[in-house]
Amino acid sequence: MTEPNINIIAENLISIHPLLYKSISRPMRAKSPITPGGMFVLGSLKRHGTLSMTDIGKCLDMPKPHVTVIVDKLIEEGYVERHNDPKDRRVINIVLTERGLHNFEEIKRSASEGLKEKLALLSDQELEELLVSSQKVKEILLTILSKE
Repeated sequence: MTEPNINIIAENLISIHPLLYKSISRPMRAKSPITPGGMFVLGSLKRHGTLSMTDIGKCLDMPKPHVTVIVDKLIEEGYVERHNDPKDRRVINIVLTERGLHNFEEIKRSASEGLKEKLALLSDQELEELLVSSQKVKEILLTILSKE
């Protein structure tokens, strides 16, 4: 592939994030006190179960001090709890509470409904193209991650 094409691909991929933010994250934030970082932490805990602060940082590619700030806010809201690791008292694990799980699912459902309303404005042809394209982009990005 030529360098100009690689540059275009890079620009296209970089431009996707702000577009997704405007169509998904911004409306979601208006309905929730949880920050995007908090949502990523809650999602990681839902997906993986109990995680240490270090493991959360690894999942989200965030430095531990940044994770600590996010987790502290989630604890204040009652969305997560700290538990000592029974095998190593020096390790603090973070656990999703029922309230955290409920709020995470509700925000996710609300965001999904809002996105579905926007998608309903597209033609059948546009939806088909988006279906195929989004699946392909997801697969390729997962391939890139697997090669790192």
